Amino acid sequence: MKAVVLMFDTLTRHHLSTYGGDAITPNFERLAQKTVQFNKFFVGSMPCMPARRDMHTGRYNFLHRSWGPIEPFDFSMPEYLSKNKIHTHLVTDHKHYWRDGGATYHTRYTTFEFVRGQEGDAWKGHVEKPDVVYDAEGQEEQAVVERRKKRIAQDMINRDYMKTEVEHTLNRTIEKGLEFIRKNLEQDNWFLQLECFDPHEPFFVPEKYLQMYGCTQSDFNGWMYYNANTDSHEKQELIKKFYKALVTMCDSYLGKVLDLFDEHQLWDDTMLMVCTDHGFLLGEHDWWGKNIMPLYEEVAHTPFFYWDPRLQMQGVETDLLGQLIDVPATLLDFFGYDLPPHMHGRPLYSALRDKKPIRTHALFGYFGAHLNITDGQYVYMRAPKERTNSQYEYTLMPTAIDSRFKMEQLKQTTLCEGFSFTDYAPLMKIPTAVNYTNSYRFGDKLFDIEADKMQTNPLDDSKLEVLLLTKIKQLLIDNEAPSELYQRYMLDDISEQSLRREKQDYYEYQFSSYKDYKLSHHCVAEGLEVLSHISEHPEQDRKALMALLDSSNESVITPEQVYGFARTLYQGELLKKSIYQLNLAMRYN
Repeated sequence: MKAVVLMFDTLTRHHLSTYGGDAITPNFERLAQKTVQFNKFFVGSMPCMPARRDMHTGRYNFLHRSWGPIEPFDFSMPEYLSKNKIHTHLVTDHKHYWRDGGATYHTRYTTFEFVRGQEGDAWKGHVEKPDVVYDAEGQEEQAVVERRKKRIAQDMINRDYMKTEVEHTLNRTIEKGLEFIRKNLEQDNWFLQLECFDPHEPFFVPEKYLQMYGCTQSDFNGWMYYNANTDSHEKQELIKKFYKALVTMCDSYLGKVLDLFDEHQLWDDTMLMVCTDHGFLLGEHDWWGKNIMPLYEEVAHTPFFYWDPRLQMQGVETDLLGQLIDVPATLLDFFGYDLPPHMHGRPLYSALRDKKPIRTHALFGYFGAHLNITDGQYVYMRAPKERTNSQYEYTLMPTAIDSRFKMEQLKQTTLCEGFSFTDYAPLMKIPTAVNYTNSYRFGDKLFDIEADKMQTNPLDDSKLEVLLLTKIKQLLIDNEAPSELYQRYMLDDISEQSLRREKQDYYEYQFSSYKDYKLSHHCVAEGLEVLSHISEHPEQDRKALMALLDSSNESVITPEQVYGFARTLYQGELLKKSIYQLNLAMRYN
């Protein structure tokens, strides 16, 4: 038995033609005719490396840990297969595998190959750095600006070594994966995880794919940022075209994998799963990217395709509710091994064969941000009820995405007794440094994603909220969530009465300090709060705003007035910074 998981990064389902999208993706249509297409597949732990930890362990990891490595106590599916004489091989150009927060994943495989050069990867060494023009200069904290300019400069250096499509990271990655398959065609008992960082930003696309969308590489450097949508319509459309061109390139290389399956009749004995870790927002809901805003459909609801030679199901669509935690369970089952006791994912094979659901509800989210749940029709986003992040990291490996934990965190470390999935080995309990820009400000959200696919009309249904909250609480219990989460998300008292109280508290929070004015846009209060942090004289400026409104007999504060007030306060670089921060803060939807 052989298995291949082909994983793209940041692949949005609604751009694929087989899901009704308008990107040029004939090979995804071809894939759909060869496999089972899942129409209700969702993320689990977000984003990149937390998703991959789910794929190793088969359980939700975002309840206990932010971005981090495979822990010493973690069950790892590829490691388990390798120890049981299934050769596991990783081919990837995902640069996070060789950063602090991802450095223990690749060594779980029997063998592995890296392809260098993606997203400012510290690859080629040039002492003299190119000049970088950065659009947000003066709008963000200087330390953030310097980090981003450094990444862009390194990316410019790397691209000098990838001037042809043959040298492009996507081509090199797929070719190394195909090389492994060709080399081992006559062998049995192997698993290949073939990971492509594309179509993740920055969107570095060869000209032939850009020409399909009327663009050239000189139009845009491919770098865009996770913030409020403030670009011109023309810039927005250009970014979308670059993304779709990169999706089309991914589609072309998917075709090479399918060609090899066809050429060597791999469909007879080789499992194939094609997936992604998450999607991406390209201006939807007035946002770009991921991480800051709630987990809308464009990010959380992902494409997934599954071929199992035991099932022989082709050209089929299913509404089975699946998640990435089901991938390791499906692979263990395929190779004939029992699931470990703490794996919450379930094999797709038996669910499709027996036509029985894996789960009634799927939980997903970022560490510290909203707890999200779906039954495939409704999505409920439960905001933390604290405006600060009072969570703890439970770990034996105190590293974050690209750094070690800070000393002020480590000095506050205590030991906890652990959980059943650690065999009760004690863990470090460390205050988190993760901050998702005050997730409380977005409030709770409830959507019917079948009737309202774009999630533009939130529901007000307390009975349904109570049902979904009760299910969230049960899933937290099932997953041994830390005790502080029940308080953080106010799960001890779940009732319609408590929800009404929460909504009143949230309403008052939105308009705190401005009750004498009817705020025409509920995000204005947050915008004014941002100005108070930027200002050197916050109370003085706050009073000045009120006096300005009083003098004009205004009874309504609008976002436009807040921007106008910022322009009276600041000039030059400070004005740019305030406008940027206001754009970021005054996005509640």
